[in-house]
Order: sequence, then structure tokens, then C-alpha cells
Amino acid sequence: MASANDYTAADIEAMFEAVKNWGRWGHDDERGALNFITPDIISNAARLVQNGEAVSCSLEFPTRPAPDNPRPAQHMMVVAGDACTHGEGIEAAMDFIGVAFHGMAVSHLDALCHVFVNEEMYNGFKASDVLSTGATRNSVMAAKNGISSRGVLLDIPRLRGVPYLEINDTIDADELAAAGKAQGINISEGDILLVATGRDARRADKGAWSPTEGMAGLDATCIPWLHRKKIALLGSDGVSDAIPSGSAKGWPMPIHQCGIVAMGLHLLDNLRLDRLMETCTRNSRWEFFMVIAPLRVKRGTGSPINPIAFF
Repeated sequence: MASANDYTAADIEAMFEAVKNWGRWGHDDERGALNFITPDIISNAARLVQNGEAVSCSLEFPTRPAPDNPRPAQHMMVVAGDACTHGEGIEAAMDFIGVAFHGMAVSHLDALCHVFVNEEMYNGFKASDVLSTGATRNSVMAAKNGISSRGVLLDIPRLRGVPYLEINDTIDADELAAAGKAQGINISEGDILLVATGRDARRADKGAWSPTEGMAGLDATCIPWLHRKKIALLGSDGVSDAIPSGSAKGWPMPIHQCGIVAMGLHLLDNLRLDRLMETCTRNSRWEFFMVIAPLRVKRGTGSPINPIAFF
């Protein structure tokens, strides 16, 4: 298999065309690969719950500046208990939260209106359909009833025998397949696929770093593999794309560009996967029932999330 670093813009453009799902579920479709999840798939996935253990796959709300968090989320109290006075009304505390969730610090879902290629988004809708007032097509409301399916974790540090990948490490399609084989797990249609790079362990060991320095992730060789597997959703403790992702002009994040725009694949960015890695290893089990409930933001380009894996 050729290295993704050898890919030209023409190579990735051809790949983009080859994995297109435009029109697959109709020319007005805005759900994309979520259509792979059927009621039977959800019902079968729910049967994976055996001992009732639940594991959050979300980072804590990032309210402090850091190299990977230049725009901290806001959390402030509107009414607090230390200012509470006894009276006739209810005594309570209330707070405010605000967040620009796209980036490298907040666990979030990318909707299909988040990324464009040649001024188009998934299913051929125009970038101009995303207005200054929000998206009129492919918004996060495609997932308004939540997302649930079988979740599968591919633990790449475990495969390599290291605590975490380094910031310039890349993962190719052969390694995804090797991780599945080593874990005894097959990727199936409608799965929520999570790929762990050990970002949480590296942050704990070496501190936060700016993503401009690099971030471990998938290279462009994974795109046809992901398409063949018919996964419904892709997530990572990074942003799925390796940063940088080769030198093909116009394709700085090919997983985002080919995944979201061509395949209609919603992405889960900046997950916290160390707890899930530990739970899967302890149980020798890398499949689970996963539930994700994005906020119902009309015209939204995504949403903060707290995905839960149930064992």
C-alpha cells in the first residue's frame, strides 16, 4: 500500500469520487451514513449490555486556556448559594455555559454541514446553504433523536505495545485491520467506530500541546477501508485526521473532507478514551452499546456531546 505522504491532490480527489454516497439514500437525504443504523441494528446492539457498567467518552468541559484550547468554554454562575438569602421563593443555584465547540478541546459531533469541498457539502448541497444564521441543509438536527448502535474500539497503542502514539504518528488501513484482528473484533455495517491513539495518556505524561505541532490520527489510506466497512460514525481521541496529513494541496484533512462530504460520515472529535480503553482491556471486550445525544440545535453545525458506552 502506498504511503499517504505519496498521495497527490489528484489521488485524493479520485478517492473522494470513489467513496461518494451522494444519492445513495435519495437526493434530499441529510443523514448520510447514519442511515446504515437500522432498528434491528439498534436492538441487537442493546443486547450487548450485560453488567450495566457505563463509561463516559467525553472530556471535562474545558474552561481553562491551554495550548490546545485557545478559546476556553465559559461557565459562570447566575445565582449562587453563597449569595442566597432566605425568603418566600425557592432557594436555588443557576449557571450559564457557552462554548465554541469546533476545535481540539471539546468533545463534539461534526454535522454534515461542517466541512465543504469545492463549495459543496454532503449530497451535493451548496456551501451557500449554510448561512450566517445557520445551516439550512445537513444540520445537526439529522441526529435529533440521538444516535445509538454497536460501538467498537480499536486500541492502536495496545497493538503497538506503547502507552500512547507520538504526535507525528499516523495510522494506516492495514493497522486498523490488524487492530481488529488482534482484538478478535470485526467491523460491521452500522457500527460506531472509535480509534484510540492514547492522547489522554500523552497529555497526562507530557502536558497539553498545540495541535499545530502535530497530532496522531488516520492517514488517507483509511478512507476506502472506512467506506467498505459501511460504518455509521467515526470517532477518536484526536480529530480522526493525522495532523499534518501529507502534502496534497487542497486536502489538509482528508478524513474530514472525504468522510463528512463524500461519505456523509458524522465525526466525533476529541473524545476521552482512556477510561474506555481500560474498561475494554479489563473485560477483554472491545464492543459495547453506545448512545450519543447531541443537542437539538436548529441549523447547528454540530454539538457538544457526552457519548456513553454500556457494557
